[in-house]
Amino acid sequence: MVLSTLALILGDQLDRQSPIFEGFDPKRDVVWMAEVAGESTHVWSHKVRTVFFLTAMRHFRDELKAEGIRVDYRELPVKSEGRTRVGGEETLAAALRDAIDRLKPLRLVVVHPGEWRVREELRLIADEAGLELVELDDTHFYTTPDDFARHANGRKQLRLEFFYRELRKRLDILMEDGAPVGGEWNYDKENRGAFGKKGPGKVPAARRFKPDTTTQAVIDLVNERFAEHPGTLDDFDWPVSVADARLALKDFIRHRLPSFGEYQDAMWTAEPWLYHSRLSAAMNVKLLDPREVVDAAVAAYESGAAPLEAVEGFVRQILGWREYVRGIYWTQMPKYLERNALRANEPLPNFYWTGETDYACLRDAIGQTLQYGYAHHIQRLMVTGLFAMMLGVDPQQVHEWYLAVYIDAVEWVELPNTLGMSQHADGGLMASKPYCATGKYLQRMSNYCAGCRYDPAKATGDDACPFTTLYWDFLARHRDRLAGNNRMAMQLKNLERKPADELSAIRQQAAKLREQLAAANDQ
Repeated sequence: MVLSTLALILGDQLDRQSPIFEGFDPKRDVVWMAEVAGESTHVWSHKVRTVFFLTAMRHFRDELKAEGIRVDYRELPVKSEGRTRVGGEETLAAALRDAIDRLKPLRLVVVHPGEWRVREELRLIADEAGLELVELDDTHFYTTPDDFARHANGRKQLRLEFFYRELRKRLDILMEDGAPVGGEWNYDKENRGAFGKKGPGKVPAARRFKPDTTTQAVIDLVNERFAEHPGTLDDFDWPVSVADARLALKDFIRHRLPSFGEYQDAMWTAEPWLYHSRLSAAMNVKLLDPREVVDAAVAAYESGAAPLEAVEGFVRQILGWREYVRGIYWTQMPKYLERNALRANEPLPNFYWTGETDYACLRDAIGQTLQYGYAHHIQRLMVTGLFAMMLGVDPQQVHEWYLAVYIDAVEWVELPNTLGMSQHADGGLMASKPYCATGKYLQRMSNYCAGCRYDPAKATGDDACPFTTLYWDFLARHRDRLAGNNRMAMQLKNLERKPADELSAIRQQAAKLREQLAAANDQ
């Protein structure tokens, strides 16, 4: 029988409600999925990230087969099995070319990919094979890239708040008689709580999911095949199926959402999860529909189970940031990837890959990242990202690290958050100002400084906090660029108050710090 359609399902498209199944004929069409080493090596992916994608794919494959859908699935062999039928190249492109040669479909269908590189590869392969490639809108999202392009057209500035309010109104989410519920569009001021000296106390533990046979097989595969990659798999407990992802959602809504808002920016040593949802990875591979997640949060508010500030803050992350960064990505690529507005060119310190540093905040945030493949948004923005930006690290290297180490990293969401929000490398397209702060911010929002030999109040001297040193150095280096930014006016006024000799000493200390880190990289 002639194969009509080869339906390409990528590793971040595990959506049974995908438009790829509309009109799908099990007698004439085949789903194609492939595990390839290249997707774990084009950036040096964390073991947890690789296991999550591969095991979620295998569970999805098995669910499709149980429904009677034909799936042409390529499992990644262990190293000892030697070369594969695709010649050992093990790239997505090579695997697809092999499938086309074997199955000889009349056309290819794919849902809009989540990465520019992959989209271009698929278009090239289809063109080479002389096949039509039908690209479908990804209905997993509330909006399309074209929707965002229309929103952005003619605007001098792109800002999340405008886009978020537009979506709230259009979709009637947390709205009442045309106005936001509670009278405010966002509750940022209420959502900046810290734990105080006694810490968070007993936080409800997130539901864990013991690896089943399928997941354990992938863990064994990754431990053998990608042994030199960062991270460990001893604590792998992520939901990797639709059923488990929904259980994780219910667990978050019931036990942690009520306190999520107040403490979403707080940090504490050896507390990786706190009140965060752990749902971003499941949403980013589409095991969970964002509508289901938002609806569950809104229902919690309407029933009185969670306060408005917590629910609004959580909804804004999904309906706001998630849709916004995707729009930024697809309207700005591929040139967005090359942006470096601050002309940063320092190498990424080696300790980002090892966690071996005497900076307590970085040691904790990177340590938990290497252990779990996870850090929450403030740890990413105001610890690892903040240090890299103020140090002046090449944003491409920062981007590749974030894409490699986090379980939820897909380029459409990771790149704008890293290059734009975290590193300000896009010059303010994504965010209206660079997020820079001294060590005093970390002292206020965490207990990191209590266990650190560096003093967050000091910018010079042997016990000066590197964050504080680099903060003043950053402002001094970029004073002219930032001078016209109203949101930076107070910080620049404080810079001007610094005596010339003090500022000179700070600049010298910052230069010495860069030299030390560069020398450590060379060892």
